[in-house]
Amino acid sequence: MTQEIIKDIRIQLRRFMNGVVSDSLRRSGVNYKLIFGVSLPRIKQIASGYTPDKQLAEQLWEQDVRELKILATMLYPPEEFTQETAEQWIKNIHHLELVEQLTLNLLRHTPYAVSLASGWLNSEEEYTAVAGFLLMSRLFAQGTPLPEETVQLFLDQAEIACSDGVSRKQRIAVGALKRYGSQGTAQAKQVLEKFARYPDSGVPEQEEIYNDLKFEFEYSL
Repeated sequence: MTQEIIKDIRIQLRRFMNGVVSDSLRRSGVNYKLIFGVSLPRIKQIASGYTPDKQLAEQLWEQDVRELKILATMLYPPEEFTQETAEQWIKNIHHLELVEQLTLNLLRHTPYAVSLASGWLNSEEEYTAVAGFLLMSRLFAQGTPLPEETVQLFLDQAEIACSDGVSRKQRIAVGALKRYGSQGTAQAKQVLEKFARYPDSGVPEQEEIYNDLKFEFEYSL
């Protein structure tokens, strides 16, 4: 039955495949065995036609196909997705898009999301750390209560990421800081105080980060 569903999904993906998008993704560094070039809204629409199922999602994930892996994040029941499986999956992700889809569609709905994000923030593996910051951002956005020590850990690791130079992790960390600070005046002040030395650091990049955060909070609160 599962194989029949996967066959049906592949037929739909071929129907909506876009060679131009596929080529563009490959040129940008996205590397899968197969890329249909189907848009995320269309993938979501395809997913809506199936009942979330653990076995189906796991088989989709095992295939080195962009769209099938994204569908796996949409069709895996969060209540059945274990922390151990999350740790295994993140080790095999090498594209930002897939990290974003995993955190958005699956990880933020799990009961261990806070613990997972906290444990990933200081990972030496780039995409694991990125997943930690993205997941934190999702938790802030949905109003998940966080212990003060978790918030402090996030701010400390975000500062480290911002001090390490331009990188994907830095960009995602700044985005998470904006999300946290946009929750209210107290949170915005907390972020700006954490980065208070940046305006006078003499490092243009750090000055820009501070000004970007300050601008965000001034016009979002």
